Amino acid sequence: MEIMEALIKVRNIKKLLENAGVEGALKESELIVSFCLNKDRIILYKDNPEILPHVDKKIDSIVLRRIKREPLQYIIGFTEFYGLKIKTVQGVLIPRPETELLVEESIKIIKNISNDEIKVLDLCTGTGCIAIAIAKNFTEISVYATDISSKAIQCARENAEINGVNNIIFIKGNLFDPLIGSNFFDVIVSNPPYIKTFEINNLQLEISKWEPIEALDGGKDGLDYYRKILQNAKNYLKPDGFIIFEMGEGQAEQITKIAEEKDYSIFSIKRDYSGIERIAIINLNKY
Repeated sequence: MEIMEALIKVRNIKKLLENAGVEGALKESELIVSFCLNKDRIILYKDNPEILPHVDKKIDSIVLRRIKREPLQYIIGFTEFYGLKIKTVQGVLIPRPETELLVEESIKIIKNISNDEIKVLDLCTGTGCIAIAIAKNFTEISVYATDISSKAIQCARENAEINGVNNIIFIKGNLFDPLIGSNFFDVIVSNPPYIKTFEINNLQLEISKWEPIEALDGGKDGLDYYRKILQNAKNYLKPDGFIIFEMGEGQAEQITKIAEEKDYSIFSIKRDYSGIERIAIINLNKY
C-alpha cells in the first residue's frame, strides 16, 4: 500500500464525512487522523506526517463506523470536557460543550460560599463530567453524584480515577432516592434529560440512533425531571443553597414558573454562546 501524507488523508476523509451528512467534517477528519497517529492536531499542519499502511487501516475502520453516524466520541472512547479527558462509552450520554457553562456557573457560586464544609450534589451524573470538573477545582469540598444507570456510575468512577479526583462519592439510584440520612447540600447541580419525547426521533442520527434514550427523554414537555427535582430538593438543600440547572432552548420561562410554584426564586438565568437561555440558578424564597 502506498504511504499517504496526513493532509491528503484529512482532505479525503472530510469529503466522505460531508457526503454522509456529518457536521463539522473537517474537525472530525483531523481528530481521526491525529488520534490514529497519536499526535496533536496541529502537528498535521506543521509536519504533515506520513501515514503508514497499518495506521491507514485503523483510520479507514474508524471512518467506516463514522459514516454510519456512530458518534466519534464512542468510537475513539473519549472526549474533552472543561480541560479534562472524559471516557465515553455507548449507553452513557456524551458530554456537550454547552454543559461547560453549567460548570463555570457552579464554580462561581461555590467560590462565594463561606461554609467550612461545602457539599455539592450532581443529579443525573452520566459520565461524571460535571461532578469531576467541580471536584477538580475544589479539592477540599465533598461532592456526591447519583445516576440511575449502573453503566453510567461505573463510567463516572473510572473518569474520576483517570482525572485524579478522589473527593466524589458516586451512588447508583434515581435522583435523591439513594441518599441516606440528612445530607444537606450547598449546591445541587443537574443536567437532566430535557428533550420532549416526540422530538427524540427528529434529532441528529448520532443522538437518536446511538445515545441512551433514558438520558434524553424529559417526558411529553421535556420538563419531568425539573418537576421531580424541584419537588424534592428542599429536603436536601441548605436554606441558603442553590440549584443550578442546564436546560433546553425555550424552557427557561416554564422552568421559572415551576420553580416559583414550588416556592423557589430564580437567582439568575445565563445564556450560552449562541444566545440561548441555558442555565438557571435557583434558590429558596427567603420569607
